[in-house]
Amino acid sequence: MAKKKEVSKVVAEVEPRGRKIEVVGEVVSTKMAKTISVLVFRMVRHKKYGKFLKKTSVFKAHDEKGVAKLGDKVKIHETRPMSKTKRWALSEVLDTSK
Repeated sequence: MAKKKEVSKVVAEVEPRGRKIEVVGEVVSTKMAKTISVLVFRMVRHKKYGKFLKKTSVFKAHDEKGVAKLGDKVKIHETRPMSKTKRWALSEVLDTSK
């Protein structure tokens, strides 16, 4: 007889339309109208050797008010597609550049 696996239930705040994915990154471009490019770092483990590698991604994010400036540290969240490449929106500016 097979044992039933006990599923642990995690209590978390759930958005009305599912979970809200947020990432933190640095603004690398503000040359577009109402759009910023955000550079995000993540650590990925190498399959064979186990070493952790730093990988980067650049996301286009919607900035309606033009608050974020070049070099700022920002938090962005996933949203509906707004254009061919823009699927993120600015949540908040965490740290401003000097």
